[in-house]
Amino acid sequence: MLAAGLAAALLALGACSGEAGPGAKPAGGGAGGGAAGAAAPKEVGIVTLKAQPLTLATELSGRTSPYLIAEIRPQVGGIVQRRVFTEGATVKAGEVLYQLDPASFQATFNSAQAAVRKAEATLASARSTAARNAELVKIDAISQQANEATQAAQAQAEADLGIARAALETARINLAYTRIVAPIPGRVGVSAVTPGALVTANQTASLTTVQQLDPIYVDVTQSSAEVLRLKRDLASGRLQRGARGEARMKLTLEDGSAYPHEGRLAVAGVEVDASTGNIRLRAVVPNPDGLLMPGMYVRGQIEEGVRRDALLVPQQAVTRNANGAATALVVDAEDKVARRPVQVDRAIGNRWLLGGGLAAGDRVIVEGAIRVKVGDKVRAVEVAVRDSGPARPAGAPGAAASGASVAGGGSPMPALAAPAPAGMAARPGTR
Repeated sequence: MLAAGLAAALLALGACSGEAGPGAKPAGGGAGGGAAGAAAPKEVGIVTLKAQPLTLATELSGRTSPYLIAEIRPQVGGIVQRRVFTEGATVKAGEVLYQLDPASFQATFNSAQAAVRKAEATLASARSTAARNAELVKIDAISQQANEATQAAQAQAEADLGIARAALETARINLAYTRIVAPIPGRVGVSAVTPGALVTANQTASLTTVQQLDPIYVDVTQSSAEVLRLKRDLASGRLQRGARGEARMKLTLEDGSAYPHEGRLAVAGVEVDASTGNIRLRAVVPNPDGLLMPGMYVRGQIEEGVRRDALLVPQQAVTRNANGAATALVVDAEDKVARRPVQVDRAIGNRWLLGGGLAAGDRVIVEGAIRVKVGDKVRAVEVAVRDSGPARPAGAPGAAASGASVAGGGSPMPALAAPAPAGMAARPGTR
């Protein structure tokens, strides 16, 4: 019995070992099995760089200031009889603002008029006497000394008349100064005096202020480093002036709305502020509706010029290595991943404007970079990245591409960390 059971067990083991059949192969055996288990190329999303002309601009913050401003002060002293203007109203040049008591000045003017008439009468008498004596001296009826005395009296009378006329003109001017007028057209401010107040000539405190606000100035600052970069780019031909040839400025107001009128850059600072390293720029902006008021905070976009061969790359395609240098992953001609060092100029919307490192036609990885490494063979799929910034081709309508530099000498390159832009498919593990 024992021998029969042992034989049955051996037969069962033999049957089990043969179930794998003739097609079975041990693990790790045969070259064919290794080929069947090879991984397929990973898929990555790429964008192909294309050169395009692009109008570049720098956004700077600043404040508005009056185009003309006049502090109104009296040029003669007296009592304010009445205030003629309405506070906050628009006045014309020469329009009366205040009336001072003219009584004493009118009296002085009348006295000067009388003095002129007296001097004219004296001169007429002196001329008559001098003419008569000139004939008498010819016949020796009077002495030469007497004739010379009458000639001197005539000259003195002429001088006295000149003095009297000058005094009359002074009196007339002072009388006119009792009517205090606006020297420039513009909007008049709040009055600092009321009727009955005593004012003095050329006093320190102004009576009111008149400001011309159409057009209006916009004063902004830009770092000297940015100005040097712009000059180098223009000199080298890398950046070219726009078709209009002059720098234009578009404004964004405090509430984020766009100002409807475009200004022009009128003054570029001639010196650098030693404390800030900034240069002051001034633009002249139309203000027909009076929307802009002095002291208002605005952001201005100044067109720098046109980059004829600009390359834009999505921001998520650029990272920094351990040394802090900017790099990007690209797919080369053999469909393998390669890392390229790049130079970024500035942010334009959700893209970087490249300064070097890549060329038109390069395929830059924007999706799936975290799943691959340098040297991996990949399958590149073109993806679309929606623009979220104000970049536009040169000459196209709309806002110019805005740089990231700000007033106070901000860097033209913001931090590289940026959220993924809208319009790109989001997948776990992608960047």
